[in-house]
Amino acid sequence: MSHLIASQKVIQHYLKALLTEEDSEQTAKTALADEQKAQLNKLLAQAVPVATPPKSVAPPVTTTPKSVAPPVTAVKTAPVVIPEEPLAKLKQLAEKAPVDNTVKETAIFQREIPVAQRLADALPTVKKAEKAYRNNRFQALFFSVAGLKVAVPLIELGGIHELSEINSLFGKPNWFKGVMLYREQKFNVVDTARWVMPEKYDEILAQGLNYQYLVMLGSSNWGLCCETLIDTITLEPEQIKWREQEGKRPWMAGLIKEHMCVLVDVDELINLLSRGLDINA
Repeated sequence: MSHLIASQKVIQHYLKALLTEEDSEQTAKTALADEQKAQLNKLLAQAVPVATPPKSVAPPVTTTPKSVAPPVTAVKTAPVVIPEEPLAKLKQLAEKAPVDNTVKETAIFQREIPVAQRLADALPTVKKAEKAYRNNRFQALFFSVAGLKVAVPLIELGGIHELSEINSLFGKPNWFKGVMLYREQKFNVVDTARWVMPEKYDEILAQGLNYQYLVMLGSSNWGLCCETLIDTITLEPEQIKWREQEGKRPWMAGLIKEHMCVLVDVDELINLLSRGLDINA
């Protein structure tokens, strides 16, 4: 019993760290942006305008009264062709053009940004598709692993099975428990506690685990071990602190503070598991 209580305290501490880490990162990011803005304004204040060179005056043209200019015949000129190199440089400028509002507001960039911005707007952009459930009410299955609550959107749930015999395989990551056979299907079994929090996983935590179910991820053959199925709960998008930074914990769609729970991004988790990567990848 003492082992279980100790494990639960470790998990609660781990989840609270997740809840507060993104807030501290956002604060640091805002402070860095303010510092960069101050440095830019300081450089602009020190800038000295370049003097415009005086225009050269052409010498007066003297003409001889007796000379008669020959008749001028019209000459057809070739059409003007704009070189490709300057256009390519403008496109490169558009791709590298800063989008920070601070830069746009400075006088030194006011003549260049509009041209670059128009070119940038004309270039195709690729945006990652947003999950539909982020904008609507949805249901999620809540389950627990070593005291940590995890939620999976029902729309991305592939099924739930009771754990049976698991066949171990050599040469696999330590979080890969093995393969479970179910009606001629082979399911890859993930030791969820070891994958989600490898730095907290120790002998005491392992001894306290009592995996009973396998929660399947989408239409894949990957399943997460869990100890207890808690409930199916309806959630509003406002209840979730969504992960906004690309590349930062892609397996986690967000945090449900009210329930002290992690919401899983199933597609991203499947991608990591299929590549044999752990949470620190």
